[in-house]
Amino acid sequence: MIGNYDRLHTLSYRLPKCAVSSHQAIVMTGMQINSWFGPVFGKSGDIFILNMPLFHAYAQVGVMATAFIGRNPMAVLANPGDIGDFLATIHTLKPSLLAAVPTFYKALLAHPDVVSGRCSLRSLKICISSAAPLPAGLRAEVESWTGGKFINAYSLTEATVATVIEPVFGSVREGSVGIPCIDVEVRIVDEEHGLKELPVGHPGEVMLRAPQLMKEYWNRRGATDEALRGGWLCTGDIGYLDEDGFLFIVDRKKDIIKPGGLQVWPGEIEALLCTHPLVLDAGVAGVPDEYQGEAVKAWVVPKNGTKPEVEELKTFCRNQLLHYKVPKHIEFVDMLPKSPVGKLLRRELGNGKHPGNGKR
Repeated sequence: MIGNYDRLHTLSYRLPKCAVSSHQAIVMTGMQINSWFGPVFGKSGDIFILNMPLFHAYAQVGVMATAFIGRNPMAVLANPGDIGDFLATIHTLKPSLLAAVPTFYKALLAHPDVVSGRCSLRSLKICISSAAPLPAGLRAEVESWTGGKFINAYSLTEATVATVIEPVFGSVREGSVGIPCIDVEVRIVDEEHGLKELPVGHPGEVMLRAPQLMKEYWNRRGATDEALRGGWLCTGDIGYLDEDGFLFIVDRKKDIIKPGGLQVWPGEIEALLCTHPLVLDAGVAGVPDEYQGEAVKAWVVPKNGTKPEVEELKTFCRNQLLHYKVPKHIEFVDMLPKSPVGKLLRRELGNGKHPGNGKR
């Protein structure tokens, strides 16, 4: 039983899919984002700093296409992970826009040159965060160091990046990823069949319709038909809309954990663990369990110089979560598996590829 579980869990993530986009879709995305932030930048030629690999859609389309449309110069870093080089570039060129993932912002604000004030981030007018859930308090921290606006956003490679972004002016909703961009429609449907549109506040699968959706998955007709239905993209994400059209993402449909048949979204537990004063980062995934079928497990990166206890963290979770959401296993590790842009790779946690180095 466990062998079959591991095999299926691994295979579900190992089949690569190439999302085929078009030149028109890339131009459309650049125009959407440029118009969204245009009132901030105007025609001053503000510099965008690009600290992500160009093979990723977030960098290639979200940042580069937007810069081309707005005729904004770009500072492209040779090594996106070199924060020292990043800060030197900030000091020299005074860029106005930074797009990154939450992990990078956390590392940036913890860098000695920022903490000490030796390097100022005050040139940044806009900081965009996407590709991962936003930890509590990060927005306020970034805005206090930069003096600019921190904007959360949401999309997929299949939607050529730009779909939902927080308003630049006006109010934001804590926990939301924003409102639909120009020419983008969002609806929430039932998870099982994807046919029934759900009312405000009810979580379901997020569906997108926009002019920049992918054309297909390359040579994957079955996967294409499953993802694109009647002009709508089935995102595989679970979320809900509020009464004003703000979108809230609960978690990835494929990442759901079912201990004893109950539904647990790992993002909720990760966000909570990261609020603990001794926790730097956390990842949560399901692991095989003889009694429950699947159990919740957390991989935790402690803050430097700290040694949290397993029971301490479990008690912390019990005080704020329903009992079945509390991690049955906790393992301390030096780092979590991340993609080149810093997105947590839960598949490497759940399939046992990430060895860790601590106790359970």
